[in-house]
Amino acid sequence: MSESTGKAATRAKNKYNSQNYDSLRIVVPKGQKEELQAHAANFGESLNGFVNRAVQETLERDKIKATNS
Repeated sequence: MSESTGKAATRAKNKYNSQNYDSLRIVVPKGQKEELQAHAANFGESLNGFVNRAVQETLERDKIKATNS
C-alpha cells in the first residue's frame, strides 16, 4: 500500500468515525486501567466494549430504579 493510499484510508476511517460515533475520554487512577483491561479480557471483551457494557447496564438499572421510586 502506498503512503498516499494509507493517508486516504486513515482520512476515510476518521470521517466515518466522526459521523457515526461520539468520543469520550475517561480518567482513572494509576493502575486501574490495567485492572479494567484484565477484567474485560476475562469476559472476552475489549476495554472499550467493557466500558460500553458497564455504562449501558448502569443506565438500564438506573431507569428501573427511577420508575420504581
